[in-house]
Formats: sequence, structure tokens, C-alpha cells
Amino acid sequence: MQYELAVVGGGAAGFFAAVNAARLHPRWRIVILEQSKQLLAKVRISGGGRCNVTHACFDPAELVKFYPRGQKELRQLFARFSTGDTVHWFESRGVKLKTEADGRMFPVSDSSQSIIDCLLQEAQTYGVEIRLQHDVQQLKPLQPGFELVCRLGNTLRANKVLLATGGHPNESGYDWLKALGLPIVSPVPSLFTFNLPKHPITALMGVSVPTARVRLPDFKKEQTGPLLITHWGISGPAVLKLSALAARELHAKQYRFRVLVSWLPGEDGDSLRALFEDYRAYAGAAKVVNRFEVDLPARLRLFLLQQAGIDENQRWSEVNNKHINRLVELLLNHELQASGKTTFKEEFVTSGGVAREAIDFTSMQCRQIPGLYLAGELLDIDALTGGFNFQAAWSAGWVMAHGMAENT
Repeated sequence: MQYELAVVGGGAAGFFAAVNAARLHPRWRIVILEQSKQLLAKVRISGGGRCNVTHACFDPAELVKFYPRGQKELRQLFARFSTGDTVHWFESRGVKLKTEADGRMFPVSDSSQSIIDCLLQEAQTYGVEIRLQHDVQQLKPLQPGFELVCRLGNTLRANKVLLATGGHPNESGYDWLKALGLPIVSPVPSLFTFNLPKHPITALMGVSVPTARVRLPDFKKEQTGPLLITHWGISGPAVLKLSALAARELHAKQYRFRVLVSWLPGEDGDSLRALFEDYRAYAGAAKVVNRFEVDLPARLRLFLLQQAGIDENQRWSEVNNKHINRLVELLLNHELQASGKTTFKEEFVTSGGVAREAIDFTSMQCRQIPGLYLAGELLDIDALTGGFNFQAAWSAGWVMAHGMAENT
């Protein structure tokens, strides 16, 4: 069966490319081949089922900063189709978006089904064919076009092919692309929490701090933001962002590394030391627990006192300089030894994939195989949490569809 365009992968990037190409070329025969029984699976579960469509960052120069890898290339995409374009695209089709306090954007319905229905309606309007449970195992370049061989043995042909199959946790998942001569950057996990096995801080699970600075001193990387203590270690936006920025370095260390946490990133050591010495001088009779006025949750304050060797029922007059110095160190440079990571299966993101230099980002076309296009997490591009991976998918899909139109 012959198609003008076959899209391999029914996720955000593939679907968006297909419907935009169909709108630009109403006479083209276009098919989406999805290996599973369900289209747009990540769209469905993203944001707890609400779909974090994009992020309210409307300046492409600022937007690229949320991508640990691929900033130079994404700048080209975002110059042509960025956050504002995404908002307009969906709202012009009846799906209004809203912005939450942290910048994440969701449909006002608070349901990912609004996004899915919009895309499905667009596919129906422009006659895009959809085939589920079609697992493409092999892609054969022809002269011209391509032959696609599925797991069940059925084949089809297309003049152009878009590969948008998503990331793979193992390099073996890219073997069929290596067979085409495409360069692959070995995949490693990109978003994960830091495990602190047997560390007493895990007894504080559920405690969160709105602003903490988390540093990886061995890699000279840091992030500031909300931090959550869990039963296995530390999590939250600051940790997840840092894991993405240092994904390859942490993988090379087999996820054994030092972490420094500043629980009070707006304070400095001299000021804190002076505050505690004032307590000792002018409120010496007060119990430490009643006069330890730092802006942290009560359970965390007590824990840090204990770690500093200070009994909560001690009086400030009994606290010596060694204890004060240790307490200041814990508040500003609490060293934790991480060993291991925890990833979230439903939001698994990889660093790695098809090397960026293999792609012409003005059209998303493979440089060495004309007519072959790639988009989405299949590429060595990844983002921080907050709707950024979806924005890259929408942008790549739109640019690819228009790139095809310009090259036709």
C-alpha cells in the first residue's frame, strides 16, 4: 500500500506532524503507525491526566534554557513555532489553555482528553489514517521512497517517513536506526530523584521546603527550587532539574555522588552564626527548641539540631561554638551521600538517542537519507519538567510539516 507520508509513532510529535502535514497537503495519503493499542499515551497521563501542554515562557531565547541538551538546535525550531504558537493552535480549535502559578499550562478543562479529542478531530477532518498495533521493525530505503516492515510481516510503502517512536532506555532499542547508518548517543535516564539509603533524613518523608539550593560539588552544577524529602531520599523540582542537567555525569559515577543542600539559600554563615550567638548571649535561659527561629518546617528544624549534636531541651547558654558551627554548616551545606536513583515510569525521559548533527533542524529531515524525518524524544534532546518536552514535540512536528511543504 502506497502513502505519501508514513508517521511511525502516535505520540505528540508524530501526531502533530501528521495533522499539520495533512492540512497543508489535503491530497496526500498519510498514515500514523502506532505499535500499541493506544494513541497519545504520554499526552493522556501527563500532569496527572490533565496534560501539561506547554510552559508560559514566550521568549525563545529564554525557553531554550530549559533544555539541558539541544539548545542551539531548538532555537531554530522555537524561532518558527514557539509557546505562543502552540497556545494559538489549540485555542483556535476550541481548546483554551490556562497558566498555573509555576508557569505550567493546561487545558481549562483540566483533562488531557480535550487535547486528545482535538488532535483526533484534526486527523479525521484531514483524512489521516490511523493504524494501531503496527510495530515497525525495519525501514528499507528504496529509490525512491521507503518500505516499512511491521512485526506481523505486513509491509507498506511511503514516499516520506517520519520516525517519532519516543526514547528508549537501552541502546539496543536504536539498533534498527544504526542499521540505517544513523549515529546514536547512548541513552541514560534524565529525570530522577536521588536515593539516600539508610540515611536518617528519610524519617522526615513528606516534609517539603519551598526554596532550597541543591548542589553537586563534583560536577559544579546546582539548582534552586522546591525540595521534597521522601522515604527513599530527596525529590522535588530542584532535584529533578539537577538530575537532568547532570544526567551523563551521574550515570558515569553509577549514581554514587555527593549532594550539598542549603536549606536557607538566602542566608549566609556569618549572619546565622551571629544570630545564634545573640541567642546565647541574650536568651541563654531559653530552650533551644523554643528559640530556633529559622524559616523551616518544625520536623526539619529538630532533625538539624539533633544532627548538630544539640538536644532540643538544652538551653542556649549550654550550646558551645562547635555546636553552632556545625548547625550553620548543616543549614547551608548539608552534605548527603547519594547512592542510586528512582525514575518515574510514566514520565520516563532519556538523554540520548539519534545524534542532533544527523538532523537538519530547518525541516527535521535526516541529512544523509532524504525523505526521512525524525522528531520527539527519539532525538538526543531532553527537557526539564513543566511542559517543555511537549513544546519541543509540537515545534518539531509543525516545522517538519512545513519543511515538507517547502521541499515539495
